[in-house]
Amino acid sequence: MTTANISFEDFQKVDIRVGKIIEVSDFPKARIPAFQLKIDFGELGIKKSSAQITSLYSKESLINKKVLAVVNFETKQIANFSSECLVLGLQNGKDVVLLHTSTDVTNGTQVL
Repeated sequence: MTTANISFEDFQKVDIRVGKIIEVSDFPKARIPAFQLKIDFGELGIKKSSAQITSLYSKESLINKKVLAVVNFETKQIANFSSECLVLGLQNGKDVVLLHTSTDVTNGTQVL
């Protein structure tokens, strides 16, 4: 895949924050197996996201995990669920590996 260059100003428009997963539910209506997540972004509040991460993560292992997410996307309707942010991950074969913090940081901390 070839990527196009963007300006630093374009990158600054992307608001990436740290959030703590506080609730995980099954998402039976998703076309590809996924979880519904509720993520606490501190002062930004709680946002919902759908994540196709069921092959590597159990619901229990995700609770309290600090993840990185883009919080300024438009809401996306996925089946009967409104996804309000995009949790970031890496494609590893068929699996998605979540990007997360290795040190505890405040919910809502912005990636600079």
